[in-house]
Amino acid sequence: MGWLCRRLPRLFAVLLIVTFASYSLVRLLPGDPAVALLGPQAPPDQIAAFRREMRLDQSAFTSYFSWLGDLVGGDFGTSFKNGIDVTRLLWQRIPVSVELMILAEFLALVVAIPVGVGTGYLAGRLPDRLWTFLSYIAIAAPTYLVAVVLIYIFPVQLGWFQVSGYTKLSDGLGANLSSLALPAVSLAFIQTAIFTSVLRSDIIDTLREDYMDSARARGLGTTRLLFKHALRPSSLSLLTVIGLSVGSLLSGAVIVESMFGIPGLGSLLYEAVQSKDLPVMQAVMVLLVVAYVVVNLLVDWLYRVVDPRVEVAE
Repeated sequence: MGWLCRRLPRLFAVLLIVTFASYSLVRLLPGDPAVALLGPQAPPDQIAAFRREMRLDQSAFTSYFSWLGDLVGGDFGTSFKNGIDVTRLLWQRIPVSVELMILAEFLALVVAIPVGVGTGYLAGRLPDRLWTFLSYIAIAAPTYLVAVVLIYIFPVQLGWFQVSGYTKLSDGLGANLSSLALPAVSLAFIQTAIFTSVLRSDIIDTLREDYMDSARARGLGTTRLLFKHALRPSSLSLLTVIGLSVGSLLSGAVIVESMFGIPGLGSLLYEAVQSKDLPVMQAVMVLLVVAYVVVNLLVDWLYRVVDPRVEVAE
């Protein structure tokens, strides 16, 4: 665990910089931030109360560390929009977004691993060239366009799945997965193409190694050769891309959750931006940054699990 101890100070430094940047957004507004957010017609007492609540009457560093202290204690403030405790809002939305993102990553990997291995083995042949062409189209397609096409084909034309809304897991696994199916496919669409391309490239390189020739000489079958001997050493780049894809999933979730009416963190952030609900915006952004850092730390640890010979860059 020595590598973890060496990494933690850097991670804390990143979190401090990003949280300070997100907290300082309000101070970057032109003029008086209180007037800019509440409007010029807001009564003076409301503006004064806002300035006290957002600590605009304090210096930037003093107010930031006071806010950070509240954050560490689990106090994210109170929503301007509805007066609800922000921590309560987050706990309501986090499970939905986590489930959606896990489902999207699962769908992407279920398709990408066999296709990436297969196209790497068949490099240069027709199936490989066809999939590569389709991957370019998929990567270029914006997430909102994929969502629109899926809505038109399945709910509108075929009557499958629901257009919007979310069914809790407690109300039934089938109904829950049905409500998340299209949003998850929308998020997984681009990720599948990226994962496949990365894995295909590494499989091609791995199959050229001398030890793979030795495995062929021992008479190993193609399936065993690919999935037992070639897949594991070819997975390091894929793990890196999976970690980096968290940012894409988080940004895509803002659009997808809003389009499909999924009550997750993405739609909460969108609603907060629309209503200028600063405590909610700041809390969601901090939470997303922490999630991104933790996932990438987990990916670094998985490097050692997949291949103990790998030394994680310090």
